[in-house]
Amino acid sequence: MPRFSVIVPAYKVQAYLHECLESVLSQSYADLELIAVDDRSPDACGEIIDEFAARDTRVRAVHLPENVGLGRARNAGLDRATGDYLLFLDSDDTLTPDALRAIADRLEETGEPDVLVYDYASIYWTGEAVRNRFAEQLSEEGPAPFRLQDRPGLLRVLMVAWNKAYRREFVERTGLRFPPGLYEDTPWTYPALMAARTLATLDRVCVHYRQRRRGSILSTTSRGHFDVFEQYDRVFAFVEQRPELARWRPVLFRRMVDHLSTVFTKRDRLPRGSRAEFLRKARGHYRRYRTPGASVPLRSRLRHTLVHFGVHRTYRALEASMTLRRRAHKSVSKLARALRAALLQAHYRIQLRLPLRADRAVFAAYWGRGHGCNPGALEAAFRALVPQVRTAWIARPEHQDAVPPGPRRVRPGTAAYWTALARSKYLVNNVNFDRRLVKRPGQVFVQTQHGTPLKHMGLDLQERPAAARGTDFEELLRGVDKWDYVLSANRHTTLTWERVYPGGYETLEYGYPRNDVFQRATAEDVAGLRESLGIPRDAIAVLYAPTHRDYRRAQRCPLDLERVLRRLGPRFVILARAHYWQDPLVDRPVPGVVDVSGHPSVEDLCLASDALVTDYSSLMFDYANLDRPIVVHADDWEAYDAARGTYFDVRAFPPGAVAHSEDELIDLFVTGHWRGPRPARLRAAFRERFCPHDDGRAAERVVRRVVLGELEPLPVTPPAERRPAPSAAATAAEAEAATAASVPAPLPGTSGTPGASPVEPAAASAVEQGASPGRPPLSVVPRPAGPRSVVDRR
Repeated sequence: MPRFSVIVPAYKVQAYLHECLESVLSQSYADLELIAVDDRSPDACGEIIDEFAARDTRVRAVHLPENVGLGRARNAGLDRATGDYLLFLDSDDTLTPDALRAIADRLEETGEPDVLVYDYASIYWTGEAVRNRFAEQLSEEGPAPFRLQDRPGLLRVLMVAWNKAYRREFVERTGLRFPPGLYEDTPWTYPALMAARTLATLDRVCVHYRQRRRGSILSTTSRGHFDVFEQYDRVFAFVEQRPELARWRPVLFRRMVDHLSTVFTKRDRLPRGSRAEFLRKARGHYRRYRTPGASVPLRSRLRHTLVHFGVHRTYRALEASMTLRRRAHKSVSKLARALRAALLQAHYRIQLRLPLRADRAVFAAYWGRGHGCNPGALEAAFRALVPQVRTAWIARPEHQDAVPPGPRRVRPGTAAYWTALARSKYLVNNVNFDRRLVKRPGQVFVQTQHGTPLKHMGLDLQERPAAARGTDFEELLRGVDKWDYVLSANRHTTLTWERVYPGGYETLEYGYPRNDVFQRATAEDVAGLRESLGIPRDAIAVLYAPTHRDYRRAQRCPLDLERVLRRLGPRFVILARAHYWQDPLVDRPVPGVVDVSGHPSVEDLCLASDALVTDYSSLMFDYANLDRPIVVHADDWEAYDAARGTYFDVRAFPPGAVAHSEDELIDLFVTGHWRGPRPARLRAAFRERFCPHDDGRAAERVVRRVVLGELEPLPVTPPAERRPAPSAAATAAEAEAATAASVPAPLPGTSGTPGASPVEPAAASAVEQGASPGRPPLSVVPRPAGPRSVVDRR
């Protein structure tokens, strides 16, 4: 008897069926049977099912003699199911990776409930993925299992059969069956939830619900939509046969009215000439099942009035007037925006004629996302070294609070914004400013960039359309022509920038200012950051920061973080940092995984961690300055390189150990090779090549050159002589070694291991972590006060 019976009815879905069935059979949890029902499909669905059945004994092929519709096809699968739990999957949808393992774990954790409700995400033909908007109803907080009256909000989640797992014994005891006709899920899901003695939820996306461009049966025009009336008759009949469920009648009544009004107002469902008939039947159902106590939200009252009184023409008149009002409001708003934009540009043109202010500098980073990165470090350096220059920071409204005290806060698109761009002598950004920026004589534009390039950038993307995303390269070069200085961290970066961003600027190969903090932070700073993130004192914190994949539409997490943590043990904590173009790395709370995607400073996350796991993110070049272990997870290098293009093979010149799969990555940590002597040697060579100038004074060098006009940069401390901020593990090892050294050696004849030194293991660990008791003097540039907002540089 398998744990799961997954029932997949198929009809005219040959283009999607293979992916659907493969998503079930490739699950990491293999204790299942897949019952694929060919509903007399006229295309190749039957042949595809037979091919899968021939190659995998878990597949049971069912061929129906005639087309019976989705509901009865599911019943045919039910009749043959033998699993403990039943799952339904539409043949154009898919299970997400490891979904069945998560479902099995949650069922065991909650005591084998009658029904488990899990989440889904709608996948559109454009590649966009949107999670269920009522996902908060699936929270796993609170007692479980429970009854529906304890969590009535579950009835707000989409009433379909395929986002739930049903205990087969419960289904048989309750007598649940799918009826014929459209909307067959309605008389299945409501009774299942109401009759279940025990319910549980799983806050995880387990199904990808395909939104096809064309072909959904509910979007076709036919009289089949009249089936909705019989389906609600079945639901209310189920309640009437069970007096203990009478409490749900008001809720069911309101949901029925909402559903009927939705069918009526959707223009593509009812055939011409049948709308009045549908409304008459809806009015009859309203009167038949009306139940006091059903509160109706204000936004739904018009629809309920439509169904109650059957006022078809009145509703249409009101709808037309509201549409006209919306269009008028839209036109007025558009005109107002155009007028405001014209006035702002006129203001900007006036400001351009006024004198430059030599004592003003304006900063921005990542299109106004917040304070941080190289511009953030330079803004702090301006205030420390040249306090006579007043600074301003451009940030969008939602990021204003992330700007620390000191700089004046400016919002994009305001009069103050255009004044700052027109009158400030110094312009600093890690991307370009507004393309309408007019670079005035005497203005100085410092382009800081935001990382060391591993992937192709600039003009090298002309032959990479997937990565270029419609970039206007002529506009790009017009922006380059406005740059006066470009920052670089190493020779590789310098040569790349000057080739892919050709222009008349001067390259300042001084290191990246944002990395100065790695040389200035103390062990106390690291301990404070870890405490603020909730990292246990003795834990090994691994920062996991994958980069964006240009060749993937859905940016899913490359690793199963729950499985990784389960294998590594409770001592490890994972700080999960998603790229800002990436889906969340965790879609539900996982013990031991801290979602830090929204944390304002990636530098603070680096300091708080003991190691970095990444793939092809440029964060590895910055993290190498800390001289802490780095593990590269290169499971799809060939695909990534083919889609994006890279400047060198990071597997051949890595900053540490390299894993080619999830299992290899786990093995590196389980065996301790992630911080062994060979990865340390690789890291040293990597740091020597890519971090020659990052000694904690990069920001100071830039300010002295750009503002003070000093042509000779400050001398650079070689990498071997630097003392970066120690990791928590290294600090603990030093403390342990110091404690052991202060304990007198045991006298002859006393207890103790002959010939063993209690200091050696801790000392070796400290060497592996790059720890050292000595520290250089702090830079004259103070660390910025207050919260900072730093967006991923990947």
